[in-house]
Amino acid sequence: MIILKFVLKRILQAVPILFIVSLISFFLIRLSPVDPLAELRLNPSISKQTLEYEQKRLGLDKPIAVQYFLWAKSFIKGDLGTCTTGERVIDKIKERTLNTLLLSLSVIFWTWAIGIPVGIIAALNYRRVFDRILTLFSSIGMAIPSFFFAILLLIFAQKTGRFPIGGLTSYNFQGMTPAGKILDVLYHLVLPTVVLSTISLAGLARQMRANLLDVLDSDYVKFAKAKGLSSFKVVFKHALRNAINPLITLLGFEFAGLLSGAALTEYVFQYPGLGRLILEAVMKSDINLVMASLMIGSIMLILGNMLADILLRITDPRVRVQ
Repeated sequence: MIILKFVLKRILQAVPILFIVSLISFFLIRLSPVDPLAELRLNPSISKQTLEYEQKRLGLDKPIAVQYFLWAKSFIKGDLGTCTTGERVIDKIKERTLNTLLLSLSVIFWTWAIGIPVGIIAALNYRRVFDRILTLFSSIGMAIPSFFFAILLLIFAQKTGRFPIGGLTSYNFQGMTPAGKILDVLYHLVLPTVVLSTISLAGLARQMRANLLDVLDSDYVKFAKAKGLSSFKVVFKHALRNAINPLITLLGFEFAGLLSGAALTEYVFQYPGLGRLILEAVMKSDINLVMASLMIGSIMLILGNMLADILLRITDPRVRVQ
């Protein structure tokens, strides 16, 4: 019941946040010098009547305040409008949402499945060989740009032929068995997942290491050791539980950040996800598509933070008491 009240409270708090985000985003996009109909204007075969029709269809002939009101009204009704190409925005987003969720969940799974154990091992081997190797590789992983790393892996895939160089499926995907289709999708996810996981993994492992070292140096851990408790029980029952709590709060930001952080990686690998769709929409100044994407990103951030707070409430008794 308490969790339900907490969720309802967060939903009510999200309404004004989404309103402010949509208001700022819409006016910034509309005040930009980029013309949504620039491609049509440069085409000599497009008549003046067609341009006027497109302006009316997209609502560009109305004042900015009226345009925002019409967009907000449609958004509340669940109608996200149409793209500059004439396609429905909601249809284009539906095509990419599952692909982005698949990539995001894959990245989060491998980041946490590898980053947490690596950080723990590094903390338990403080200033030893493994710890120094982790420090070196995590520094490299955090410093290398995702776009540059994606290009390097793309060149590697092209030279060796061991991995697909783009897309989500192979050309003969429809003729595969159900098991073959699953393996084919997972095979195409390898390189984008490696690129996005490497950067997140490096930061998470260093954070886990620093948190655990800080907790291991606390008085209650020293007291537990003095009582004669085994090292395993001290680390995994007492220290680790408190060291991992600050990382849970990062989960929400990481989930939302994948939408924007994956854009360049998806573009390099020609991955059919929302990040690539947003990037192309921004380049074309497709207002309805950009606004829908920004709102999805904001909703993902709110849901991610809500999930992190619920997990923190479950794992940390101090939060439950408050």
